[in-house]
Amino acid sequence: PTLNTKRLKRQEHTLTYPRLGYHITMLSATRRLASGRLGASALRAGHVALSRRAGSTMSDRAITNAEKAAAVVVGGASLYWFANSWIHKGTIDYVPVEEVKAEEASDASDKPTYKDLELTVEGNTATLVWDQNGTKVTQTINLNKGVASDVSPVNPPVKAECQCEKAKKEQPAPVVEEAKVEEVKAAAEPVVDEAMLTALDDIAARLVAIEQAIDNGVTRTQATLDDFPFFTPESKSLVKKHLTKDIFMQCANKVTPNGFTFAAAIQSASDNQDSGVGIYAGDEESYSVFAPMFDRIIEDYHNGYGPNDTHVSDMDASKLQGTPDPEGNYVISTRIRVGRNIRGLGLSPGCTRAQRREVERIVVDALEKLSGDLSGTYYSLANMSEDDRKQLVADHFLFKKGDRFLQSCGANRDWPESRGIFHNTQKDFLVWVNEEDQMRIISMQKGGDCKAIFQRLADGINGIEKQINAAGYEYAHNDHLGYIHSCPTNCGTGMRASVHVKIPNVGKHPEFKNWCAKLRLQPRGIHGEHSESVGGVYDISNKERLGRSEVELVQTMIDGVNTLIAAEKALAAGTPLPEQLQ
Repeated sequence: PTLNTKRLKRQEHTLTYPRLGYHITMLSATRRLASGRLGASALRAGHVALSRRAGSTMSDRAITNAEKAAAVVVGGASLYWFANSWIHKGTIDYVPVEEVKAEEASDASDKPTYKDLELTVEGNTATLVWDQNGTKVTQTINLNKGVASDVSPVNPPVKAECQCEKAKKEQPAPVVEEAKVEEVKAAAEPVVDEAMLTALDDIAARLVAIEQAIDNGVTRTQATLDDFPFFTPESKSLVKKHLTKDIFMQCANKVTPNGFTFAAAIQSASDNQDSGVGIYAGDEESYSVFAPMFDRIIEDYHNGYGPNDTHVSDMDASKLQGTPDPEGNYVISTRIRVGRNIRGLGLSPGCTRAQRREVERIVVDALEKLSGDLSGTYYSLANMSEDDRKQLVADHFLFKKGDRFLQSCGANRDWPESRGIFHNTQKDFLVWVNEEDQMRIISMQKGGDCKAIFQRLADGINGIEKQINAAGYEYAHNDHLGYIHSCPTNCGTGMRASVHVKIPNVGKHPEFKNWCAKLRLQPRGIHGEHSESVGGVYDISNKERLGRSEVELVQTMIDGVNTLIAAEKALAAGTPLPEQLQ
């Protein structure tokens, strides 16, 4: 469905269902429902009742990030009010159309048929017209009172429903003959329990808050194909690969509740024609609002991970087997990091100054409460002393302003305000605050003891999460995308388990990158992404993030690095390569 909003004293809202061929007009005066401009991302959650009427196929994927949904059902017309991307905790499942058809076919003879429904609203009065078993039926309803004021020639059941965690109630009014219309008027007041009213009030309040947030500074512009980005023939980004004109028009006019636009999401691909991916999320809702684009890029990058797939997490360090370079001749150091973001506060490309400051406040408060081997000190980049800066540089802890790719997507705004670094006393546990993600949590040490490094990381993640939850927040996460990140390549675990390893012969071999791809590894220079090797030392890490657990990804890195070290030995000695690379 698409949404057309007529701003008539912020009251009238029209939902258009092109596949059904009719309109439903809703008025904010409807009993117990306040006004709220439902965005396209909420509507795409799906309308089960309407899919049944249309016989259309809707996604079987569960609606995540939905806490409550409420429906007011009057004479067979379903008006579904969804609060989707902005509300979390809970799941609402679609009913597969095939099951609905089978169920309806089995007892169709026992049910009256309703079709060709029309609903119009004038002032506080709604008029329903439908075909019931071949007879045209009209019903008029006072929206302030919820009472049928006129029914001709028959009155179908009048129901009030609430599909939410708190209550499910159905109370049909009696079916009466035309002669008993006056009797019906007095008896047709829907029976609504307090749990339903509380749920509807809660949703209405949330929708009003969303509408106010959208109105504060968000301007919708009517994009056309003239706004389609330019790509050079040499560009190989996933944005260029998947951005068709149809997908562009599906996304270009949408804005997330936090005010992030599709143009901002793909700006980095346009500015940097050598981008590998080229798209960033400005908030958690970007992944649903701009799903036609993000879904394709995620499926491509993450080896066929589809829109209906489910992510799993496993931080049990005891399951790890072996270690890279047991002899200690090649691996210089090992580092495992994850990203975490807080639900409800924008990601770095799309957050406001106020949101970034709130992130720093919440995270620093959590870090200051860590104890034992994890306790340490936070250093603000904006207020750092020269001595502290020099020491952090010497320790190789200080992160710099983001590269040109992050600059284009907006992640560098207001630098260095509200950014900082935390490290423990032993300097083997770090947290970067408000870099590419709100948190980069890092565990590292010399050598290749992955099990000890992984255990320290798990303890740190859990310690921070406990304090964030105590403050009334939580990590941004769902069952499909795992932990939400600003770059779709990091969604899932957000984990990068890496070693600095000296493999000069392997590094200069023409098949080096192909070998890494075969082993599901990602090579980089020692100074990070887009940098070069120095002295034959490379940064080797797991490539995948999504669809496989943290333990699996660290094990992939361990096994792959050991294979590359075996290849380095073989090339130096002139002996055959390991079987995995032949």
